[in-house]
Amino acid sequence: MSLKTFSRGGIHPPEHKLSYGRSIEILPPPETVVIPVSQHLGAPSRVLVDRGDQVLVGQLIAESNGFVSTNIHSSVSGKVLKVDHFMDSTGYRRMAVQIQVEGDTWVDTIDRSDDLVRNTVLASEDIRKKILEAGIVGLGGATFPTHVKLMVPGGKKAEYLVINGAECEPYLTADHALMMERSEELLSGIQILMKGLEVEKAILGIENNKPDAIQKMKKVAEGSNVRVQGLKVKYPQGGEKQLVQALFKREVPSGGLPIDVGVVVFNVGTANAAYEAVMKNRPLIDRIVTVTGKSLQKPSNFQVRIGTPISHLVDRAGGLPENTAKVINGGPMMGKALATLDVPVVKGSSGILLMGLEEARRKEVKPCIRCTKCVTVCPMGLEPYLLMSLAEKALFERTEKEQVLDCIECGSCSFTCPSSRPLLDYIRLGKAEVTKIRRARKAV
Repeated sequence: MSLKTFSRGGIHPPEHKLSYGRSIEILPPPETVVIPVSQHLGAPSRVLVDRGDQVLVGQLIAESNGFVSTNIHSSVSGKVLKVDHFMDSTGYRRMAVQIQVEGDTWVDTIDRSDDLVRNTVLASEDIRKKILEAGIVGLGGATFPTHVKLMVPGGKKAEYLVINGAECEPYLTADHALMMERSEELLSGIQILMKGLEVEKAILGIENNKPDAIQKMKKVAEGSNVRVQGLKVKYPQGGEKQLVQALFKREVPSGGLPIDVGVVVFNVGTANAAYEAVMKNRPLIDRIVTVTGKSLQKPSNFQVRIGTPISHLVDRAGGLPENTAKVINGGPMMGKALATLDVPVVKGSSGILLMGLEEARRKEVKPCIRCTKCVTVCPMGLEPYLLMSLAEKALFERTEKEQVLDCIECGSCSFTCPSSRPLLDYIRLGKAEVTKIRRARKAV
């Protein structure tokens, strides 16, 4: 089998797929959930419920509040305790709905059977409407509203749908578990997205360290218009621009999107959620999350309701190990440390990584030796050492000129730096400040 990969930069961090091969365990709802109304890129949703209201599983509790926004549904049944600000995984307090769980009563229009349903009769416009109503967002981490991504801008044309099954983060296995256990549903979801996008060709890219998933999906997709492509194991293979370059040798322009070269990319979890929305009338109320770590008693792949405290997942995986020094929301390369475990799982939660003291400890920061390793590994062709220096000196207009916003925050530069410099930390600062500058310009 011919394996493909992107041509510029990339690294090979050691793999620790500790939960590889673990079946998806469906967790029961906790006693209470906290469901943020901003779990997506764009405008926060508008809350529709008040304290004391009774809600059902799948009931709309906050509606889309703009073009780039989406719906939020209750993941449990019970009583609304509060509509207030709660801390989320960013460490900030944001508007959310707290619900006390009482039973598990679902909206009666949701099909809860395991029966596979194929071949939707819905037109593309109706598919997009269903996906909007169900609150589907990108489940690979970006959380961009899916219905918006299916609306190709005027003057552009979608030729290919790409489904991202690379899962290149060293510890995460949620996408692998999904492909192994729900392959038929995934294929149906891919075909739904193809119809919503109005394209005839789709490619599912999977890294070669998941040979069982490649074999399984090839067998399921046989005779369909979906091609399964093996990819070389190289980080960040799952970056959408890198995936497009690997599959088609097309370069997404600076500041551009894959649609600029005729491609739209979705994660496998998003495709599965599209299947459930269109074929089962089931909104996005839960997702698969990997909970892992070298000292964890039971690394696992959990299907968990949105709004469940992360502490609940850690407890089900064997509890917090004594040597835990840091808990990462996501993987070690792109994830961010949590201040507390008392924050909720949201639509973009792909994994929780518990790190011991030795693994989490940052090494002493030394002066840059101009080795250019960070430049060599950058998949976007940037100069990370320069971007860090500019951000450190608050030279943000120069940082903008050096195309800091093209950074995909993969962390390859920090990983390879022999001087242990916090390159990505400062680049993130630079991106945030440049974004503020651009917003201020538009406001004038």
